[in-house]
Amino acid sequence: MKINIYYGGRGLLDDPTLYVLNKMEEVLKELRVTVERINIYEHKNEIATLPQTMKDADGIILATTVEWLGIGGYMQQFLDACWLYGDKEKIKVTYMQPIVMSTTYGEREGEMTLANAWEILGGLPCAGLCGYVEDLVTFEMNEDYTVIIEKKAENLYRTISQKIKNLPTSNQAVKRSISRTPQLELTPQESEQLSKYVSDDSYVKKQKEDIEELASMFKDMLGKNPQPQDAFMKDFQRHFTPQQDFAARYLFMIDGMKEPLFISVKDDKLEISYGKQENIDVIAKLSDQVLESIVEGRMTFQRAFMTGEMTAKGNFKTLRMLDTMFNFV
Repeated sequence: MKINIYYGGRGLLDDPTLYVLNKMEEVLKELRVTVERINIYEHKNEIATLPQTMKDADGIILATTVEWLGIGGYMQQFLDACWLYGDKEKIKVTYMQPIVMSTTYGEREGEMTLANAWEILGGLPCAGLCGYVEDLVTFEMNEDYTVIIEKKAENLYRTISQKIKNLPTSNQAVKRSISRTPQLELTPQESEQLSKYVSDDSYVKKQKEDIEELASMFKDMLGKNPQPQDAFMKDFQRHFTPQQDFAARYLFMIDGMKEPLFISVKDDKLEISYGKQENIDVIAKLSDQVLESIVEGRMTFQRAFMTGEMTAKGNFKTLRMLDTMFNFV
């Protein structure tokens, strides 16, 4: 028998979940079970491939810690990967025991989240373990707690070895009758290959670049570049307010425009043109619709940046000066 443990915490020394897992591993190894622990945080760049590690496992343990709210990002990403790239036929015959320890609040909700997720994936959930730990030393010294943990490990072994069945649940009924979430109709081999591609940052980056290049090419072919070459230039010139002892160079990458908009300010001098420039203090990226909203006074640069409608890199103090120099309101 083999059991895989997927740990979704951050690996902190005072994490009570790690203590629980160590105790359970001791019991399982005494029962001659092969145990493999996979720390998800150590594979954060390849989470999409982790569901493939369940191939030879008879059962798994999903373990995480509630530090402030919910099961945490690593475990959620792993469950997402199981939904997108996991072998559903393998998941159907795989038992899962949820373990959620909390240092704040929400361990029961976390355990229920893992159990529900595994049932919706089609897997077989086992009775889980959850608990609140205020002081780790006191928790470790309590022999009654140790017995409970050991019993849970024995129950997991017994459930898997005897292939104990569960009663039907509403999660499975809902999944069969009304779940219409589109999924990729792929074989397990194709899913595995796709998950490897998804976890390959260089491959994903290249695909995004190719898509952007094609989108730009088709825009040009269809003539979808409605903005004239001098678009927005007059708006900036008309609303320019000189600032003494201030100089900056801005470059705006505008979606739908072939060339970036360059703005150079030095005291009372303003230079505006379209085209790439060097020695830029702030590079901003936004759509032509967002920039149009700004020059028409419906939005400020600061608000566009705070809401994510405009992204920027460079000196953020210099970025904030845009609303001072160009008051469109």
